[in-house]
Amino acid sequence: MSQVLIESIEAIIVDLPTIRPHKLAMHTMQKQTLVVIRLRCSDGVEGLGESTTIGGLAYGNESPESIKQNIDSHLGPLLLGQDAANINAAMQRLDKAAKGNTFAKSGLESALLDAQGKRLGLPVSELLGGRVRDSLEVAWTLASGDTAKDIAEAEQMLEARRHRIFKLKIGAGEVNRDLKHVIAIKQALGDSASVRVDVNQAWDESVALRACRILGDNGIDLIEQPIARINRGGQIRLNQRSPAPIMADESIESVEDAFSLAADGAASIFALKIAKNGGPRAVLRTAQIAEAAGIALYGGTMLEGAIGTLASAHAFLTLRQLTWHTELFGPLLLTEEIVSEAPVYRDFHLQVPATPGLGLSLDEERLAFFRRP
Repeated sequence: MSQVLIESIEAIIVDLPTIRPHKLAMHTMQKQTLVVIRLRCSDGVEGLGESTTIGGLAYGNESPESIKQNIDSHLGPLLLGQDAANINAAMQRLDKAAKGNTFAKSGLESALLDAQGKRLGLPVSELLGGRVRDSLEVAWTLASGDTAKDIAEAEQMLEARRHRIFKLKIGAGEVNRDLKHVIAIKQALGDSASVRVDVNQAWDESVALRACRILGDNGIDLIEQPIARINRGGQIRLNQRSPAPIMADESIESVEDAFSLAADGAASIFALKIAKNGGPRAVLRTAQIAEAAGIALYGGTMLEGAIGTLASAHAFLTLRQLTWHTELFGPLLLTEEIVSEAPVYRDFHLQVPATPGLGLSLDEERLAFFRRP
């Protein structure tokens, strides 16, 4: 059997409208920008990948524009002519030649996995070790900032059986007002839903010590990244003192970060994000570190579209235990799709296809309409 080679790689920036603004502590998203990757092989198989950021450079070191430029100028050319079926060798080649760039690398690894799955007639989850579940429970972010509206939205989601886990983005506002808002929502929903918060590093340690105690004492299940990722000592102290578990998110920008956090005891939950680890295979290395250290897992998101969401989902399907479920609601935030088969959400879960590759194909007309010139 002759070797299958990578013939071309195209990175396409796509701007898609959202159902509402999505507010973080450091930025408010008015739309979502995806970098869609098309990797074509000598046997005619095409693999799809996606690299998506939240808020561009306001959040991290990569932007959609830098991702496309680095794939076009540096990462893509390194893969041309390489064995398309040897994903391990291809990704090691990228890691040796380029530091960081985990978002770009994640999209490329996803595309290689999608192509190989199509080539072998296997879903990506089987290439990653084998699924142990077929669907993933998905959280939803309540983001109006209006307590009554957020409660009504959560109740509608519960009634429709779409979500029963709710996360609130806080930290941009005055802390006491944020706490009052969150606690009122939890009191209204009671035991029918899990309520969690994401602070996106907005608090200092002195504020976080008090706020985490209040949140935990009022039934909030999880507190995500309350203080700056560089304050490792503060993270350790918070993790020891908070009555609600602390989840590391921005603190994990690589597999090596995950090892260091676990060794220091700086978090009791890890948010798994393929984009921040360098791909579906890489994020499973972080998961293995967490499991060995007794740290619980949560399937995180960069609010990817359908391609990136399913690339994450196929990896998460293989995990032995996903205690805190997932946040793979990115496609539900979009008003438009660029794939022919939109992801299916039913009975609080994302249903993950068992068809070859990621289980998606592009809608060429919609892609052409929304791609950036």
